Amino acid sequence: MSRSSPGVAAALIELAAQATVYDLGRPMRNGMAQSPNHPQFHHCLDRRHGDRIRADGGSAAADLLTTGCHVGTHVDALAHVSHRGHLYGGVDAAEAQADGGFEVLGIHEIPPFVGRGVLLDTPSLLGVEVCEGGHEITIGELEGAMARQGSPIRPGDAVLVRSGWGTHFDNPQRYLGVGTGVPGVGEDGARWLADQGATLAGADTLAFECLPAGEGHALLPAHRVLLVERGINIIEAMDLDRLAAAGVYEFVFVLSHLNIYGATGAPARPLALA
Repeated sequence: MSRSSPGVAAALIELAAQATVYDLGRPMRNGMAQSPNHPQFHHCLDRRHGDRIRADGGSAAADLLTTGCHVGTHVDALAHVSHRGHLYGGVDAAEAQADGGFEVLGIHEIPPFVGRGVLLDTPSLLGVEVCEGGHEITIGELEGAMARQGSPIRPGDAVLVRSGWGTHFDNPQRYLGVGTGVPGVGEDGARWLADQGATLAGADTLAFECLPAGEGHALLPAHRVLLVERGINIIEAMDLDRLAAAGVYEFVFVLSHLNIYGATGAPARPLALA
């Protein structure tokens, strides 16, 4: 690991101290919107104050938490999706998972990310509050948002695509969009993001990509392109509305996730500093 000079480190500390911090993660709570394909999130008080009292009168409360790894704001590992039996880089999926976890391509292989982030605000480009359910965000719309904002994508960037659908997060049925579909990029948009050199791709929806009405997760071509073909991790269920409202399109993006060895994904709390 390389070390920055004391002067550079001091400048970064000063910059961070003056920055506005935008929390892009969703609070995790019982009953929150999540995909039915993953184990339900459940939190409870396993021990309450007064259950045990110390000799000096002190007491402690503690929690019990169960959750799937793809619940709430989370990051997909490259092991999450296979195509025709293979993971990214041609790794045999059956062999990789034989021991009940992924020694390769698991979430533990993703280091914390601190770098440039770019928000592509599709609703603002289209003059709407929220993209319609099932709307596929096209390459033209991604390019249009980038040009309108003056925020070009550079190799190594984290690119976050806003559809406005996050406004429905507190209405789980609406957010899932079973009958309406969910907006997002499709296969072509995913290839375009990869061709721009994005190292991470995120969105304000549960599945990142366009889900046509009534089809659910039957096909996930953007996942195939990003995770299997191009080795780009996906961040889902992000809160991107405050960034868009403030007109913040370029920022320092910070991503750290639960380091669960061999897992296919993990909850995360991404931040934007601007």
